[in-house]
Amino acid sequence: MAAACLLTTACAVGPDFKTPEAPKVSGYTPQPLPQQTSTAATQGGEAQRFVSGMPVSDQWWKTFQSEKLNKTIANAIAASPTLAAAQAALRVAQQQTRAQQGAFFPMLQGSYQPSRQQNAVGTISPTLTSGAPIYTLHTAQLTVSYAPDVFGLNRRQVESLKATEDAQYFQMEAAYLTLASNIVVAAVQEASLRAQIAAQQRIVDINTQLLDNLHKQFQLGAVTGLEVAAAETALAQAEQALPNLQKQLAVQRDLLAALAGKLPSEGIPETFTFADFTLPKELPVSLPSDLVRQRPDVRAAEEQLHAATAQVGVAIANMLPQLTITGTKGGTAEIFSQMFRDGNVFWSLVGNVAQTFFDGGALLAKKRAAVAGVDQAEAQYRGTVVTAFQNVADTLHALDADADVLKASLKSEQAARKTLNITDKQRAIGQVNLLAVLNAEQAYQTAAQATIEARANRLSDTAALFQALGGGWWNRGGGDIAQR
Repeated sequence: MAAACLLTTACAVGPDFKTPEAPKVSGYTPQPLPQQTSTAATQGGEAQRFVSGMPVSDQWWKTFQSEKLNKTIANAIAASPTLAAAQAALRVAQQQTRAQQGAFFPMLQGSYQPSRQQNAVGTISPTLTSGAPIYTLHTAQLTVSYAPDVFGLNRRQVESLKATEDAQYFQMEAAYLTLASNIVVAAVQEASLRAQIAAQQRIVDINTQLLDNLHKQFQLGAVTGLEVAAAETALAQAEQALPNLQKQLAVQRDLLAALAGKLPSEGIPETFTFADFTLPKELPVSLPSDLVRQRPDVRAAEEQLHAATAQVGVAIANMLPQLTITGTKGGTAEIFSQMFRDGNVFWSLVGNVAQTFFDGGALLAKKRAAVAGVDQAEAQYRGTVVTAFQNVADTLHALDADADVLKASLKSEQAARKTLNITDKQRAIGQVNLLAVLNAEQAYQTAAQATIEARANRLSDTAALFQALGGGWWNRGGGDIAQR
């Protein structure tokens, strides 16, 4: 084996990395999903059609047709410390790869050493012209050293570092995708909370007006004190819910500021309501065979497996002979200008082959550790793939189910509103008491809040699908890495 490697510069010991095959499945869910979701007669209740193989835009958030959202994400990408850190980590990995590639070339070093010396009388060097016991000696030399990569030690190290660099690139893409997704979800949640606060405030206003009327009727003896107390309780309960909703809204605003790389006190100028979002009517569903090439977390795990595989080659190469060649040429003289004259020049050419025969099993243990590292990285890769397919399946289920939830919630809200109107009219003519009105009002309030949350869920589910499919980074022009 050693003889064969000496005859070629392309020999690299250890296993060659092979890209894992994509799971051989035809779909994401056990049962085929419908071609489109159900519809509801309200804003955000449009049907969404699933389009297999439809390209995923690298700026997928623009499908919500919100200029406020587009601006917020653009500003966040420019100012996010998380993205800046990921970009810096990529630059670190790139330079580490470049540094290791330097070992493919000879190293040239120069040195110059002037010295003032005194020798004992009788031991004066015969090369000195002065014969004086105290003299100045000038020595200059160039040294060229080279370690031929006979067994591919350096090639495997570079391969491992390049794979680590690629993994860092995909981790940066994952950070980019996560940032955009988190902003979309936070903006949708803000819109939901604003709608919930508005709905709750309407309930407070209704109860306030009702209580005012009851106070007037009580003074006239038309209602009892018990009815007034019941109305006061209903108003207090309605008012009690507002501070918690307002607190949640403030937290979402702080989150949006942080995602944009700003302090909470600085905030962001954009505010979000449901009117700022349009539900995309067509949704991409990538082929299962394409998902493992699209998800940045899966690609990062693949490159980590690649790096671990190359490390096995490094460990094996370290167990084999190491060859170095060193050449030196220089001169030495008492006078600087005479260093390279005849008789003052020296040179050497040294070859060295080193082989470890005994190290207490250290190199063998390192090889076994590298092999175990491959097993670990392979298991982590499989786990990442399983999670990726689960994410897509969960999101598809959520899109289908939450469309049905919105449809049902809207029907429930409309029915509750109708019941409240009828009950209120019946109370006006004395057919029901105030408690029936308050119960109907509570049912309507619950149904209205459920409808708001269902609308928000459909928007959030859409963002989650784009994230689960990888976010379209490969359509942004990722160069060679996007084509692998």
